[in-house]
Amino acid sequence: MIDLKNLNIVLTGATGVIGNSILDKLISAGSNVLATGTNEQKLKTIKDKYKNINVLKFDISDHEKIDEFVDNCSKILSNKIDVLVNNAGITQDNLSIRMKEDEWKKIIDINLTSTFLITKNVIKKMLKSKKGKIINITSVVGHTGNIGQANYAASKAGIIAMSKSLALEYGKKNITINCISPGFIVSDMTAKISEEHTELMKSRISLNKFGSPDDVANSIAFLSSNLSDYITGETIHVNGGMYFS
Repeated sequence: MIDLKNLNIVLTGATGVIGNSILDKLISAGSNVLATGTNEQKLKTIKDKYKNINVLKFDISDHEKIDEFVDNCSKILSNKIDVLVNNAGITQDNLSIRMKEDEWKKIIDINLTSTFLITKNVIKKMLKSKKGKIINITSVVGHTGNIGQANYAASKAGIIAMSKSLALEYGKKNITINCISPGFIVSDMTAKISEEHTELMKSRISLNKFGSPDDVANSIAFLSSNLSDYITGETIHVNGGMYFS
């Protein structure tokens, strides 16, 4: 079993289905997690479930307060952030010719710009500790594109390119930056897909099934651990063979 004892981990987007699974995995491996999100009730549920866990409500779209947010995270975690998991993100789909500029900007601002600003500020903290790990959640559509998701695909592809650049900048400082790129993962969203379309999507996946949130969480636990110390600038594809890099 992967051992994450004594590691302080900040997890954004902790209240969703995948976020909950990541949280379970990181806590079961012994880490001290600060769970963040925008849904106060869901954060309370997390707090009630795990008792001693730290939670912090924050909307990552509020760029003006990201510096303060990261400072608060650091203070809560005794001024030491070992791992940052950037899991928060949104979609707002539309065909490109119908996509309004606001729909484009909203997705880029939240998924890409917010991730950059949080990462940038956490790196400043990690430089003082002379080590750290950053894990960014992207998507298979950041590699393949997808109909109606020009904005989302661009934001996720941007995260991948950004992560490679940061890995080059801070590798010598013992800070690794990697990505997890999920494919179709069982969630509330996939539950709404018709049976016919579900079977069509599965036929395009080598393993002929959707992944589980635990499949994503397992990869994050690995990248958080010392087993991944010599890996940086990489993307782990968790898609069952839907796409090969």
